[in-house]
Amino acid sequence: MAALGGDGLRLLSVSRPERQPESAALSGPGPGLCCWVSVFSCFSLACSYVGSLYVWKSELPRDHPAVIKRRFTSVLVVSSLSPLCVLLWRELTGIQILFLGPLMQLSMDCPCDLTDGLKVVLAPRSWARCLTDMRWLRNQVIAPLTEELVFRACMLPMLAPCTGLGPAVFTCPLFFGVAHFHHIIEQLRFRQSSVGSIFLSAAFQFSYTAVFGAYTAFLFIRTGHLIGPVLCHSFCNYMGFPAVCAALEHPQKWPLLAGYALGVGLFLLLLQPLTDPKLYGSLPLCVLLERTGASETLLCS
Repeated sequence: MAALGGDGLRLLSVSRPERQPESAALSGPGPGLCCWVSVFSCFSLACSYVGSLYVWKSELPRDHPAVIKRRFTSVLVVSSLSPLCVLLWRELTGIQILFLGPLMQLSMDCPCDLTDGLKVVLAPRSWARCLTDMRWLRNQVIAPLTEELVFRACMLPMLAPCTGLGPAVFTCPLFFGVAHFHHIIEQLRFRQSSVGSIFLSAAFQFSYTAVFGAYTAFLFIRTGHLIGPVLCHSFCNYMGFPAVCAALEHPQKWPLLAGYALGVGLFLLLLQPLTDPKLYGSLPLCVLLERTGASETLLCS
Protein backbone atom coordinates (compact mmCIF):
# COMPACT_ATOMS: atom_id res chain seq x y z
CA MET A 1 0.00 0.00 0.00
CA ALA A 2 1.34 3.39 -0.90
CA ALA A 3 2.12 5.88 1.86
CA LEU A 4 0.63 9.36 2.02
CA GLY A 5 1.45 12.46 4.01
CA GLY A 6 -0.02 12.85 7.51
CA ASP A 7 -2.42 10.08 8.46
CA GLY A 8 -1.73 8.30 5.16
CA LEU A 9 1.75 7.40 6.38
CA ARG A 10 0.15 5.13 8.94
CA LEU A 11 -1.90 3.15 6.42
CA LEU A 12 0.23 0.09 6.84
CA SER A 13 -0.14 0.14 10.59
CA VAL A 14 -3.88 0.81 10.79
CA SER A 15 -5.33 -1.29 13.53
CA ARG A 16 -8.24 -3.57 12.81
CA PRO A 17 -11.68 -2.35 13.74
CA GLU A 18 -13.39 -3.95 16.71
CA ARG A 19 -14.50 -7.44 15.91
CA GLN A 20 -18.18 -7.75 15.21
CA PRO A 21 -20.27 -10.34 16.98
CA GLU A 22 -20.22 -13.69 15.23
CA SER A 23 -23.89 -13.56 14.40
CA ALA A 24 -23.49 -10.18 12.72
CA ALA A 25 -20.43 -11.29 10.78
CA LEU A 26 -22.31 -14.26 9.35
CA SER A 27 -25.47 -12.35 8.52
CA GLY A 28 -26.18 -10.56 5.27
CA PRO A 29 -26.48 -11.74 1.71
CA GLY A 30 -22.78 -12.25 0.92
CA PRO A 31 -21.87 -15.58 2.55
CA GLY A 32 -25.29 -17.08 1.81
CA LEU A 33 -25.20 -16.36 -1.90
CA CYS A 34 -21.77 -17.89 -2.40
CA CYS A 35 -22.37 -21.04 -0.35
CA TRP A 36 -22.87 -23.09 -3.50
CA VAL A 37 -19.50 -21.78 -4.76
CA SER A 38 -17.91 -22.93 -1.48
CA VAL A 39 -19.47 -26.40 -1.78
CA PHE A 40 -18.32 -26.72 -5.39
CA SER A 41 -14.81 -25.57 -4.44
CA CYS A 42 -14.62 -28.19 -1.66
CA PHE A 43 -15.86 -30.84 -4.08
CA SER A 44 -13.19 -29.79 -6.60
CA LEU A 45 -10.50 -29.98 -3.93
CA ALA A 46 -11.64 -33.50 -3.00
CA CYS A 47 -11.58 -34.52 -6.67
CA SER A 48 -8.08 -33.07 -7.01
CA TYR A 49 -6.87 -35.15 -4.08
CA VAL A 50 -8.36 -38.38 -5.38
CA GLY A 51 -7.49 -37.58 -8.99
CA SER A 52 -3.84 -37.09 -8.09
CA LEU A 53 -3.70 -40.78 -7.21
CA TYR A 54 -4.43 -41.68 -10.81
CA VAL A 55 -2.02 -39.32 -12.53
CA TRP A 56 0.49 -42.15 -12.80
CA LYS A 57 -0.29 -44.79 -15.39
CA SER A 58 0.62 -48.22 -14.05
CA GLU A 59 -0.54 -51.79 -14.34
CA LEU A 60 0.65 -52.54 -10.82
CA PRO A 61 -1.79 -52.96 -7.88
CA ARG A 62 -2.31 -50.14 -5.41
CA ASP A 63 -0.33 -51.95 -2.68
CA HIS A 64 2.82 -52.23 -4.78
CA PRO A 65 5.68 -50.18 -3.24
CA ALA A 66 6.31 -48.29 -6.50
CA VAL A 67 2.64 -47.25 -6.72
CA ILE A 68 2.59 -46.22 -3.06
CA LYS A 69 5.71 -44.03 -3.51
CA ARG A 70 4.23 -42.30 -6.54
CA ARG A 71 0.95 -41.68 -4.75
CA PHE A 72 2.85 -40.34 -1.74
CA THR A 73 4.33 -37.73 -4.08
CA SER A 74 0.95 -36.87 -5.59
CA VAL A 75 -0.93 -36.39 -2.33
CA LEU A 76 1.94 -34.42 -0.80
CA VAL A 77 1.87 -32.01 -3.75
CA VAL A 78 -1.93 -31.63 -3.59
CA SER A 79 -1.87 -31.25 0.20
CA SER A 80 0.83 -28.59 0.07
CA LEU A 81 -1.14 -26.68 -2.56
CA SER A 82 -4.44 -26.87 -0.67
CA PRO A 83 -3.87 -23.68 1.39
CA LEU A 84 -3.10 -21.93 -1.90
CA CYS A 85 -6.46 -23.15 -3.22
CA VAL A 86 -8.18 -21.37 -0.32
CA LEU A 87 -6.38 -18.17 -1.27
CA LEU A 88 -7.25 -18.60 -4.94
CA TRP A 89 -10.90 -19.27 -4.04
CA ARG A 90 -11.07 -15.92 -2.28
CA GLU A 91 -9.18 -13.96 -4.90
CA LEU A 92 -9.91 -15.56 -8.27
CA THR A 93 -13.44 -16.97 -8.11
CA GLY A 94 -15.02 -13.89 -9.67
CA ILE A 95 -12.62 -13.50 -12.60
CA GLN A 96 -12.65 -17.26 -13.35
CA ILE A 97 -16.44 -17.19 -13.55
CA LEU A 98 -16.24 -14.28 -16.00
CA PHE A 99 -13.85 -16.35 -18.15
CA LEU A 100 -16.09 -19.44 -18.08
CA GLY A 101 -16.60 -19.33 -21.85
CA PRO A 102 -12.91 -18.87 -22.76
CA LEU A 103 -11.94 -21.60 -20.26
CA MET A 104 -14.43 -23.98 -21.91
CA GLN A 105 -13.01 -23.03 -25.30
CA LEU A 106 -9.47 -23.63 -24.08
CA SER A 107 -10.36 -27.08 -22.71
CA MET A 108 -12.16 -28.05 -25.94
CA ASP A 109 -9.23 -27.02 -28.12
CA CYS A 110 -6.52 -28.47 -25.86
CA PRO A 111 -5.00 -31.56 -27.53
CA CYS A 112 -4.06 -33.20 -24.21
CA ASP A 113 -6.38 -34.98 -21.80
CA LEU A 114 -6.78 -34.20 -18.09
CA THR A 115 -4.10 -36.67 -17.00
CA ASP A 116 -1.51 -35.26 -19.40
CA GLY A 117 -2.43 -31.73 -18.35
CA LEU A 118 -1.92 -32.53 -14.68
CA LYS A 119 1.45 -34.09 -15.44
CA VAL A 120 2.55 -30.93 -17.22
CA VAL A 121 1.33 -28.70 -14.38
CA LEU A 122 3.00 -30.79 -11.69
CA ALA A 123 6.26 -31.36 -13.57
CA PRO A 124 9.18 -29.41 -12.04
CA ARG A 125 10.70 -29.03 -15.51
CA SER A 126 7.65 -27.12 -16.71
CA TRP A 127 7.96 -24.63 -13.86
CA ALA A 128 11.71 -24.35 -14.36
CA ARG A 129 11.13 -23.62 -18.05
CA CYS A 130 8.60 -20.91 -17.15
CA LEU A 131 10.95 -19.29 -14.64
CA THR A 132 13.65 -19.00 -17.30
CA ASP A 133 11.25 -17.61 -19.91
CA MET A 134 11.53 -13.82 -19.82
CA ARG A 135 8.18 -13.28 -21.53
CA TRP A 136 6.42 -15.56 -19.01
CA LEU A 137 8.07 -13.76 -16.10
CA ARG A 138 7.09 -10.40 -17.56
CA ASN A 139 3.45 -11.30 -18.27
CA GLN A 140 2.67 -13.49 -15.26
CA VAL A 141 4.84 -12.07 -12.46
CA ILE A 142 6.57 -8.72 -12.98
CA ALA A 143 3.89 -6.80 -14.89
CA PRO A 144 0.97 -7.84 -12.63
CA LEU A 145 2.92 -7.12 -9.45
CA THR A 146 4.45 -3.78 -10.45
CA GLU A 147 1.44 -2.42 -12.36
CA GLU A 148 -1.01 -3.22 -9.57
CA LEU A 149 1.38 -1.75 -7.01
CA VAL A 150 1.73 1.53 -8.93
CA PHE A 151 -1.67 1.95 -10.58
CA ARG A 152 -3.83 0.60 -7.76
CA ALA A 153 -2.04 0.51 -4.40
CA CYS A 154 -0.25 3.84 -4.89
CA MET A 155 -2.76 5.83 -6.93
CA LEU A 156 -6.01 4.95 -5.16
CA PRO A 157 -4.95 6.27 -1.73
CA MET A 158 -3.95 9.55 -3.40
CA LEU A 159 -7.13 9.88 -5.47
CA ALA A 160 -9.71 8.66 -2.96
CA PRO A 161 -9.44 11.55 -0.41
CA CYS A 162 -9.96 13.98 -3.29
CA THR A 163 -12.62 12.26 -5.40
CA GLY A 164 -14.15 9.67 -3.08
CA LEU A 165 -13.92 5.92 -3.61
CA GLY A 166 -16.57 5.64 -6.33
CA PRO A 167 -15.07 8.22 -8.73
CA ALA A 168 -11.56 6.94 -7.91
CA VAL A 169 -12.51 3.48 -9.18
CA PHE A 170 -13.21 4.98 -12.61
CA THR A 171 -10.54 7.70 -12.60
CA CYS A 172 -7.56 5.58 -11.61
CA PRO A 173 -7.91 3.15 -14.59
CA LEU A 174 -7.62 6.05 -17.04
CA PHE A 175 -3.97 6.43 -16.05
CA PHE A 176 -3.55 2.67 -16.51
CA GLY A 177 -5.15 2.76 -19.97
CA VAL A 178 -3.15 5.77 -21.16
CA ALA A 179 0.07 4.14 -19.92
CA HIS A 180 -0.44 1.38 -22.51
CA PHE A 181 -0.18 3.88 -25.37
CA HIS A 182 3.60 3.54 -25.22
CA HIS A 183 3.21 0.33 -27.26
CA ILE A 184 2.44 2.56 -30.26
CA ILE A 185 6.06 3.78 -30.32
CA GLU A 186 7.49 0.27 -30.62
CA GLN A 187 4.90 -0.81 -33.20
CA LEU A 188 5.60 2.25 -35.37
CA ARG A 189 9.32 1.79 -34.94
CA PHE A 190 9.28 -1.80 -36.19
CA ARG A 191 6.45 -1.24 -38.70
CA GLN A 192 4.43 -4.09 -37.26
CA SER A 193 1.25 -2.92 -39.01
CA SER A 194 -0.31 0.05 -40.79
CA VAL A 195 -0.57 3.32 -38.88
CA GLY A 196 -4.37 3.14 -38.81
CA SER A 197 -4.36 -0.42 -37.47
CA ILE A 198 -1.82 0.47 -34.80
CA PHE A 199 -3.87 3.39 -33.47
CA LEU A 200 -7.11 1.38 -33.68
CA SER A 201 -5.46 -1.42 -31.71
CA ALA A 202 -4.19 1.10 -29.15
CA ALA A 203 -7.67 2.56 -28.70
CA PHE A 204 -9.13 -0.91 -28.20
CA GLN A 205 -6.38 -1.79 -25.71
CA PHE A 206 -7.03 1.44 -23.83
CA SER A 207 -10.72 0.54 -23.56
CA TYR A 208 -10.38 -2.94 -22.15
CA THR A 209 -7.41 -2.11 -19.89
CA ALA A 210 -9.43 0.76 -18.43
CA VAL A 211 -12.38 -1.58 -17.78
CA PHE A 212 -10.06 -4.16 -16.22
CA GLY A 213 -8.41 -1.43 -14.14
CA ALA A 214 -11.80 -0.39 -12.78
CA TYR A 215 -12.47 -4.00 -11.75
CA THR A 216 -9.13 -4.44 -9.96
CA ALA A 217 -9.53 -1.03 -8.29
CA PHE A 218 -12.93 -2.16 -7.02
CA LEU A 219 -11.35 -5.43 -5.89
CA PHE A 220 -8.52 -3.64 -4.10
CA ILE A 221 -10.93 -1.38 -2.19
CA ARG A 222 -13.35 -4.16 -1.27
CA THR A 223 -10.71 -6.68 -0.10
CA GLY A 224 -8.21 -4.25 1.43
CA HIS A 225 -5.07 -5.86 0.01
CA LEU A 226 -3.16 -6.21 -3.25
CA ILE A 227 -2.86 -9.94 -3.81
CA GLY A 228 -6.32 -10.27 -5.39
CA PRO A 229 -5.68 -7.69 -8.13
CA VAL A 230 -2.22 -9.17 -8.80
CA LEU A 231 -3.58 -12.72 -9.20
CA CYS A 232 -6.45 -11.52 -11.41
CA HIS A 233 -4.01 -9.51 -13.51
CA SER A 234 -1.73 -12.51 -13.97
CA PHE A 235 -4.69 -14.75 -14.86
CA CYS A 236 -6.04 -12.27 -17.43
CA ASN A 237 -2.59 -11.87 -18.98
CA TYR A 238 -2.47 -15.64 -19.40
CA MET A 239 -5.97 -15.89 -20.89
CA GLY A 240 -5.75 -12.83 -23.14
CA PHE A 241 -8.81 -11.08 -24.53
CA PRO A 242 -11.65 -13.61 -25.09
CA ALA A 243 -11.63 -14.97 -28.66
CA VAL A 244 -15.32 -14.32 -29.30
CA CYS A 245 -14.93 -14.47 -33.10
CA ALA A 246 -13.27 -17.88 -32.85
CA ALA A 247 -16.10 -19.05 -30.58
CA LEU A 248 -18.66 -18.00 -33.21
CA GLU A 249 -16.90 -20.23 -35.77
CA HIS A 250 -16.25 -23.12 -33.36
CA PRO A 251 -17.81 -26.55 -34.15
CA GLN A 252 -19.42 -26.47 -30.69
CA LYS A 253 -20.53 -22.86 -30.99
CA TRP A 254 -23.74 -22.97 -28.97
CA PRO A 255 -22.33 -24.59 -25.81
CA LEU A 256 -19.46 -22.10 -25.93
CA LEU A 257 -21.74 -19.11 -26.36
CA ALA A 258 -23.88 -20.39 -23.50
CA GLY A 259 -20.71 -20.61 -21.40
CA TYR A 260 -19.79 -17.03 -22.32
CA ALA A 261 -23.26 -15.75 -21.39
CA LEU A 262 -23.40 -17.81 -18.18
CA GLY A 263 -19.96 -16.57 -17.14
CA VAL A 264 -20.85 -12.91 -17.61
CA GLY A 265 -24.19 -13.35 -15.84
CA LEU A 266 -22.72 -15.16 -12.83
CA PHE A 267 -19.86 -12.67 -12.63
CA LEU A 268 -22.27 -9.75 -12.36
CA LEU A 269 -24.51 -11.63 -9.92
CA LEU A 270 -21.68 -12.67 -7.60
CA LEU A 271 -19.48 -9.58 -7.85
CA GLN A 272 -20.78 -8.03 -4.61
CA PRO A 273 -21.10 -11.23 -2.50
CA LEU A 274 -17.65 -12.56 -3.41
CA THR A 275 -16.02 -9.23 -2.53
CA ASP A 276 -17.98 -8.71 0.69
CA PRO A 277 -15.61 -6.89 3.09
CA LYS A 278 -16.80 -9.19 5.90
CA LEU A 279 -14.72 -11.92 4.25
CA TYR A 280 -11.51 -9.89 4.28
CA GLY A 281 -11.29 -7.82 7.48
CA SER A 282 -9.92 -4.29 7.76
CA LEU A 283 -10.06 -2.00 4.69
CA PRO A 284 -7.20 0.55 4.87
CA LEU A 285 -8.66 2.89 2.23
CA CYS A 286 -11.98 3.07 4.06
CA VAL A 287 -10.17 3.77 7.35
CA LEU A 288 -8.16 6.51 5.63
CA LEU A 289 -11.31 8.23 4.38
CA GLU A 290 -12.92 7.95 7.81
CA ARG A 291 -9.91 9.76 9.30
CA THR A 292 -10.20 12.54 6.74
CA GLY A 293 -13.87 12.97 7.59
CA ALA A 294 -15.24 11.53 4.34
CA SER A 295 -18.24 9.22 4.42
CA GLU A 296 -17.95 6.13 2.21
CA THR A 297 -20.42 3.37 2.90
CA LEU A 298 -21.29 1.87 -0.49
CA LEU A 299 -17.92 0.23 -1.24
CA CYS A 300 -16.85 -0.20 2.38
CA SER A 301 -19.77 -2.37 3.51
